[in-house]
Amino acid sequence: MKRPQLLLTLFLSLFVCLSNSQAQVITSAEIDNLVERTLKTFDVPGIAVAVVKDGKVIHAKGYGVRSLNTKQKVDENTLFGIASNSKAFTSAALGMLVDEKKLKWDDKVRDFIPEFKLYDPFVTEEFTIKDLLTHRSGLGLGAGDLMFWPDSNNFSKKDIIHNLRYLKPVSSFRTKYDYDNLLYIVAGEVVKRASGMEWEDFIEQRIIQPLGMTQTATSFRRLKDKSNVIDPHAPVDGVVKVIRRDWSEVANAAGGLYSNITDMSKWIIMQMDNGKYGNGKQLFSEEAHDEMWTPQTILPVRGTNSYNTHFSSYGLGWGLSDVKGYKQATHTGGLAGIVTQVTLIPEMKLGIIVFTNQQQGAAFVTITNTIKDSYLGVKGIDRLKENSDRVAQGLANAKKITDGIWKDIEAQQKSAVKADNSLFTGTYHDKWFGDVEIAMKNSKLWFTSKRSHLLNGEMFPYKGNIYIVKWVDRSLDADAYVMFDLDNNGKGSGFRMKAISPLTDFSFDFQDLDFSR
Repeated sequence: MKRPQLLLTLFLSLFVCLSNSQAQVITSAEIDNLVERTLKTFDVPGIAVAVVKDGKVIHAKGYGVRSLNTKQKVDENTLFGIASNSKAFTSAALGMLVDEKKLKWDDKVRDFIPEFKLYDPFVTEEFTIKDLLTHRSGLGLGAGDLMFWPDSNNFSKKDIIHNLRYLKPVSSFRTKYDYDNLLYIVAGEVVKRASGMEWEDFIEQRIIQPLGMTQTATSFRRLKDKSNVIDPHAPVDGVVKVIRRDWSEVANAAGGLYSNITDMSKWIIMQMDNGKYGNGKQLFSEEAHDEMWTPQTILPVRGTNSYNTHFSSYGLGWGLSDVKGYKQATHTGGLAGIVTQVTLIPEMKLGIIVFTNQQQGAAFVTITNTIKDSYLGVKGIDRLKENSDRVAQGLANAKKITDGIWKDIEAQQKSAVKADNSLFTGTYHDKWFGDVEIAMKNSKLWFTSKRSHLLNGEMFPYKGNIYIVKWVDRSLDADAYVMFDLDNNGKGSGFRMKAISPLTDFSFDFQDLDFSR
């Protein structure tokens, strides 16, 4: 009787050994080596990485420097702007208000914000709280982001909510995923009107403080201690440099939080424990948590991939997919000079946090996926090389486009035929972005936005009625086409815009502008 039991025990032991050999967990020393190589490969000054397993932090460490100016080291307490990883905090706040019966996910936005109005009257009336969080409004990618990005503008939250009515949809309501930020700003306003607290106060008092995230704040300005904060970095004319800290307070609900891997580990442990924290306390109900991690908007998955992903979607503040048969909840975030990623595989109780102080997303993808591979048993893929090759190809493609344009402009400047710039001078108006003045300054044609002061620069004749505007601030990496329409007298009557480089951040949503004289 004991022999079959012994054989079964030996078989199970062999199975466990084989399983463990297939999924060899990465060590802290191997993470150290990976991150150091990633820093050099992608020219990132500083990175912080945390790994959480089974409710405990098993790796938390900083690498490189906070700033190329100060050379101070990154550690596990160094603060980064977590950008759109803030969105999950906004959805959590709304989930808590659902628990308190102060609102329902399917309540209409106009029940809380009567002045809320979109381009389509039907969509306005049907728009729900849940719709604010799911990127399925019909608006285009990043539509209206120029009202807070770059942060030199003077749009208020009231202005942004009012101007939503001027943004034309690019798809039918609830039919297509297009990432947006403005509706999370609206969601933050719903939190305020349903709770009676400013969004920032609600997040700090109802989420950050209970979780013991003592170093975290809802914006850079609200940080009590700024002695251990990164500087943002970006390539400027091909050289990585410290750039200005860019963020508008009106958009905090979409991406304002500053945190570190120590505090964020507490956040993701709570998430993977269905809202529980401390000694059995519940931040939000399991029902609210399930809703946040339920697919709401379907994303396409095409071709084969190393994680055998078959389904991808967006929930409420989280991207959701299957990886090697496990559910994955993840999000990325990007500010000027800062990019971040948070990844959870709840069934494995595995969480990975990667924060960087250079706007090169391939760095966090390399680190996250390499760590994830070790737990999922994915072998034989060099994520560093995979992403390095992809970045090199993207940079080469963008350089080919931009170099070609400036070569054409240089040839035009040498030509005997000169453009008559005076045909295009004047003040032009867009319904949601306001006025832009195009004027001659020191014999040069100049673009000056009245409401977003960083958007100013010299304009160069390109082809026909198309000009190129070159922004003074070279860290923007967002030079753009300016395509003029002409009136019956051959003078500029209006213009549209489009970013030149395919690598320009989508929040420079020039394509949504439509100026008239």
